[in-house]
Amino acid sequence: MTRNTSSFKTALLATVVAGLPFVSQADPIEDYKNLCADCHGENRLGAQGPALIPETLKRMRGPKIEAVIRDGRVATQMPGYTEELDDAAIAELAAFLKTPLEVIPPWGDAEIMASRVMDEDYAPVDSPVWTSDPMNITLAVETGDHHVSVLDGDTFEVLDRFETPFAVHGGPKFTPDGKFVFIMSRDGWVQKYDIYALKQVGRVRAGLNSRNIAMSGDGKWLAVANYLPNTLTILSTEDLSVAEVHDVVGKDGTPSRIAAVYQAPPRESFVLALKDVPEIWEVSYSKYPDLNIFAGGLAHDYRIEGPVPQDTDFPVRKISTPDYMDDFFFDQSYEYVMGASRKGEGGLVMDLVIGQKEADLDLPGMPHLGSGITWEWNGTTVMATPHLKDGMVSVIDMESWQTVKKIKTEGPGFFMRSHKNSPYVWVDVFFGPNKDKMHVIDKQTLEIVKTLRPEPDATVAHVEFTKDGSHALVSIWENDGAVIVYDAKTLEEIKRLPMNKPSGKYNVWNKITFEEGTSH
Repeated sequence: MTRNTSSFKTALLATVVAGLPFVSQADPIEDYKNLCADCHGENRLGAQGPALIPETLKRMRGPKIEAVIRDGRVATQMPGYTEELDDAAIAELAAFLKTPLEVIPPWGDAEIMASRVMDEDYAPVDSPVWTSDPMNITLAVETGDHHVSVLDGDTFEVLDRFETPFAVHGGPKFTPDGKFVFIMSRDGWVQKYDIYALKQVGRVRAGLNSRNIAMSGDGKWLAVANYLPNTLTILSTEDLSVAEVHDVVGKDGTPSRIAAVYQAPPRESFVLALKDVPEIWEVSYSKYPDLNIFAGGLAHDYRIEGPVPQDTDFPVRKISTPDYMDDFFFDQSYEYVMGASRKGEGGLVMDLVIGQKEADLDLPGMPHLGSGITWEWNGTTVMATPHLKDGMVSVIDMESWQTVKKIKTEGPGFFMRSHKNSPYVWVDVFFGPNKDKMHVIDKQTLEIVKTLRPEPDATVAHVEFTKDGSHALVSIWENDGAVIVYDAKTLEEIKRLPMNKPSGKYNVWNKITFEEGTSH
């Protein structure tokens, strides 16, 4: 019997291949449709999972995109696809996800409201279901598996640990009574959580790619700064419904992303840093909107002299600036705003009352003004900020706007904190080989008095104080990390709370009272 060699080889190959795992032919669009679309949406803008677009993914710390596709993410619903995709297909899919969308879909009132989900099993409570001091609750954001731990600020017991949207960013914001907290993710989801009840209230997607949120001074409104689309979304804090969506367009017609939004309580307004035009915006939430306080500026015309009315409850005032201002810090009166230059070579001070430049600032090395703090020194108020490129802390006199000292550190830092009851300022060394160090600076001598190294070779970052300033909480920013509790006077370690890549901590009292030493 003569064997047909060609047929035999074909049959043998088919038998072998049938026993092998599926191998993609490196068609990233088809692979996305088959493996990703159910969770991340047909348009890559997110569904059950986060948006898979460059604007979101480039901010994802931790494993590279290829590693996440291959191995999945621990403690999430993201599986690994080593059996479905070979290395070439994984690389192609990762490259596809980094490609910008050709068309940005509309995301206005209707789309935002369609995304809103209020929890049916949520029931409000009149008082906390726990016995801790409501004003000394601290939230610890755990970025490793997208959760927040609710801590008793006296005992440091974990009262609850709840899931958040993907990639929390910009810091949670509390209502003035400290009962509710709002948390925002990079892909635009805003979560409302009842601290008293330890229950989520609901979620809404206010944008497709967002920067941060700000709470109005009266607690009624939440402003969401968006990169995608170029909008400011204002939500009702009561039920997460849309109050208004502002298109962000400069005076010359140029659309702009919002670098950040802040609240200015004495002015009853939100203040916006714009990314793409040299302007800052002030958006009023005044209780007296009929006065049109901001009203887009004044008109000088023979037909009208005075405020130009706007058909909105949130009128906008556009202020031209000499340079782009990506990052802000306010004085205590909220009359002056300090802004960092995009070039990273300095900064400037704008007077919000008259809308004009007040002074230049000597701030090389790209200061992180959003992390700046103030305290009393030598009869004046000083502001201090770390720098993202240079290893130093700049200390500025807020009356003369002159730099009184540049404190050399062991590398660029990201966060700094203090408390009115503490003699010290704490600043991390977030970038570079000395990321495992934390400097403690004397507020009067402006000298480093101690450098802590709580976990060799681990990233040590972000400090928060308890309500009375007696303890300082420091993050070991690693997947098998911890929040370390220090005695704020002796600088001795008291306790370690194991956590999954903890980042920021936020004490209710410090945040709602704008405690000295807390970034605002």
